[in-house]
Amino acid sequence: MRPVNLIPAEDRRGEQAPLRTGPLAYIVLGALVAALVGVAMLVLTGNQISERKKEVTTLEREDAAAAAQAAKLASYTQFRDLSERQVATVQSLADSRFDWERILRELSLILPSDVALTELNASGAGGEGAESGGAAIAGIAGPSLTMTGCAAGYKGVARFVTALKDIDGVTRVGVQSSDETAGSSGSGEADCGGANATVEFALVVAFDAAPVPAPEGEAGVAPESAPEAAQAASSETSESPGAEAEGG
Repeated sequence: MRPVNLIPAEDRRGEQAPLRTGPLAYIVLGALVAALVGVAMLVLTGNQISERKKEVTTLEREDAAAAAQAAKLASYTQFRDLSERQVATVQSLADSRFDWERILRELSLILPSDVALTELNASGAGGEGAESGGAAIAGIAGPSLTMTGCAAGYKGVARFVTALKDIDGVTRVGVQSSDETAGSSGSGEADCGGANATVEFALVVAFDAAPVPAPEGEAGVAPESAPEAAQAASSETSESPGAEAEGG
């Protein structure tokens, strides 16, 4: 037979006793756990905020120290910049220096025996710094030489023009004039100092490729942009035999 418990439910003890409190205890317990988790998260968030504030304060202090150090070293930075500009200026002047001594030495080596020079003038960029009697040459960006003299005929002038092109740095040679002398007893023969001198000439030797310092506040003029003024000058004397206008 199956046993039957005849004790009323409210009087029973042990494992078979029914739950007298109901679900209220679990609800209260869940609320307490939720409140505990919220408090823990609030504490952790507050701690993180405090740590971030401390880091910001530390970074601001370090930034102020770095700014003060930079202010102390500002004078050294200015001195370095000034030194670099001065070095660049000196380097630019050295690069733009033209070696006239070498040019004149090469001219003395290639001067033919049947050619005599009566006047020689050297000028800087665009004809600046020309000697007395040497006018500025329009259309020449770099240094130039202007010379007058006598030669034994037009062929002698042509040979001299060709020889001038062999000088290192010469870009073109222009013949400004090439005329016969007044005669064997003329002043041209006396100036040239030779009985074979029959033609007086005037030449312009251009060094367009030479570096030229740009004027302050202005852009430098590129040598390639210079017009062929020497060619235009030589076209006036194209009727004379042996005259050449275009440089090598």
